[in-house]
Formats: sequence, C-alpha cells, structure tokens
Amino acid sequence: MTIAHTAPDRRALVVASLVCTVACASSAPPASTTASPRATAATDTSAGARRPVADTVPGLPPPGFGTLRQDDISLRLTISNLQVRATPLDESIIRLLSPDSYRALSELKRSKSEAIAAVARRNAVRELSLWYVSFFAVEQGETRFSPREFIITNVGRDFRPLDILPITPGFGEQRLRQNGRQDGLYVFDGQLDVQQPLTVSYETARNDSWGQMLPQIERERALVKSRAAARRAP
Repeated sequence: MTIAHTAPDRRALVVASLVCTVACASSAPPASTTASPRATAATDTSAGARRPVADTVPGLPPPGFGTLRQDDISLRLTISNLQVRATPLDESIIRLLSPDSYRALSELKRSKSEAIAAVARRNAVRELSLWYVSFFAVEQGETRFSPREFIITNVGRDFRPLDILPITPGFGEQRLRQNGRQDGLYVFDGQLDVQQPLTVSYETARNDSWGQMLPQIERERALVKSRAAARRAP
C-alpha cells in the first residue's frame, strides 16, 4: 500500500533538521512505550500548562500534538529466545507520538548528532534514515545476537546499516543476559522511505506489517494538524 503525500520531500526535511542540529550544537519489556534517550522542544511547561512552541522545520507535523505510543510505530520480530523491536526515528513519524515519547526519541537523536554526521561523511551520503533497534532476551541463560543481521527491505532493495551506534553499555559484546536488553541506533541510507511499505528481517524472521500501520499514521498526521490549527485559532 502506497501513501501519497503533498508535503515537501520528507527525506530532505529530515536531513535539513539533522544538519541544523549538528551545526547548532556542534531492562524494560518489549511492550514498553517509553524510550531511552534532537529535540526541538515540543512543549513548554511554564505556568503548569503544556504549550507547543514554534516549529523550526516547515512542512513537518508540529510537535506536541500527537497521541501515538512508541508501540504504535514499532515492528517486532521473534526468533528462538530473542525478540527484536525496531522503531523508525523519521521526524515525520515521531512527531505523531505523545509529547513525552517524542522528546525522548528526539533527545536520543540529538545526543548522537555528531556521530550521525560522521557516518554521513564517511559514506558520502546526504540523506540518512535512523532506526532505534532493541534486542531482548526472552529465556533464561545467555543469549547471543548479531546486530548486522537486521535488514530492512523497501523500495525494491535490501538496506543494511551503514553503521550502528551503541546506545546501551555492552552493546558491542553482542550477548544478552537473562531478561537483558541492548539498544542500538541504526543508520541507513536515506533512500529508505518510511512513507512506503517495508519489511524488517532478522535472520529467518520477517515482519511486513508496516504497510498496515501506515493508515493509522496518516490518520494521526491529519489529527495533529487539526489539533494544532484549533490551538492557533483565536
């Protein structure tokens, strides 16, 4: 299923946002809806009330008006005693999350902005697609995982990560203790288009349900614009 858009090119906007960030700034279960830590601040809590602040990236949904949970935009895989959860960090998607979830994921991107820019320079690419990927041990004993076995199939090609930036300590050890979790920030070529159906895979496990999730994402995008317009109305 293909979703049509009339907004400015999504990938160019995301890259512009990442470039702006770098230039200006120089164990939970799979069902958790909060994220471990680029925040364009989504809200202002002065006077005890949340107010959206000015958006610095025209064409993207305004932050602070979303209601989706992280689970609503995440894809899961299970293989043997390992579970994998993958969440796209595209601004056009995460701005549809609840304010707290948006701030957490946005801050994660900001905290890694210099490393992300280095990946782009090293690979001579201008556009990037970022994904937050978590590995969970679901059985007793030590569980091994292979970070680079995570692949995304989209727009007629397989995307392998250009680089993986560890988020949790010990990610590079590639093993999980009982009920353990390890998180990584995956950096893909920006030709990967999250506005189109895609399939995530890890070894022999596959999940192609993103196409079924896109209508909900589109509905929330329309609602976010409506809420923002209502807030601006006199």
